[in-house]
Amino acid sequence: MSETVAQTKIERCQTPPHALEGGAQRAESRVRWVVLLTFVMMVVELVAGIWSGSMALTADGWHMATHVGALGFSALAYWFARTRATHDAFSFGTGKVYALAGYTSAVALGLAALWMVVESVGRLLHPNPIHYEEALPVAILGLLVNIASAALLHHDHGHGHDHGHDHDHASHEHSHGEHDEAHKDHNLRAAYAHVLADALTSVLAIVALAAGMYLSWSFVDPLMGIVGAVVILHWGVGLVRSSGSELLDTSPSLEAEAAVRSALEKIDDVRVTDLHLWEVGQGQRYCMVSFVTREPRATGYYRAAILGAVRVDHLTVEVHRTDEADMTTAH
Repeated sequence: MSETVAQTKIERCQTPPHALEGGAQRAESRVRWVVLLTFVMMVVELVAGIWSGSMALTADGWHMATHVGALGFSALAYWFARTRATHDAFSFGTGKVYALAGYTSAVALGLAALWMVVESVGRLLHPNPIHYEEALPVAILGLLVNIASAALLHHDHGHGHDHGHDHDHASHEHSHGEHDEAHKDHNLRAAYAHVLADALTSVLAIVALAAGMYLSWSFVDPLMGIVGAVVILHWGVGLVRSSGSELLDTSPSLEAEAAVRSALEKIDDVRVTDLHLWEVGQGQRYCMVSFVTREPRATGYYRAAILGAVRVDHLTVEVHRTDEADMTTAH
């Protein structure tokens, strides 16, 4: 009977926590500013709607209130994750808080879209008088506020993926597409989606109000509401899929798993026996790999091979020496 010698070498490497904090703090600050801007615009729309008797403006003000709540939830998620980042109860950190917040906000987006469809169909069947002169200027102002909010969030949404350069540089020998995909902040994406949804509804409202004012096409208003709802629902579904995938610990990339296995099994007689690759939030990719070999090298050699093939932020390598003449691979 052959015998496996229980000689195990374990080595871990991890991205320093401070490499992640800067991006999250910038995003938190920007989301707070957007909450303030959106809240002020909500108050303006409600006051203008009540003063002018415009139900369209009043309804849009309450619709914006739902976005204030969602954006406030995003800001709360950043605060929660930041204040508990070193809490012992969170073994893998608080990164998944962002995915959970993004998922919740995506569901809220979907519900808002369905509400818009119901309201729009109701107005098609039972048209209400619209005060175009009062509503149009406020809709334009709302669009300007949304553009400013989107500009604030877009800086981090599009360019907030530059952290993690303090660990082994070999971990960055991968495609930019993989890098960008892996470092998505679902909470920031959700906040950005809410702002874009508001901007879209403002654009459609301006088109509808202009058509009603100058062409007397009152039916355009509810039709634009349905169009906006479909687009918003599409955004919400996409965000639910991506954030839900992270919450369920699905593999971020089957190609990355194959690359890790291939990089190791090219070395001597290495046979990978256990491999796990997953994300824990903020694009932090964890990898745990075990393998057997008759002549183990230094663990740093295997680590370099893995980091040269894929990006990994926290890596655990277990090297098992075996005396078996015929090693088998357990997949």
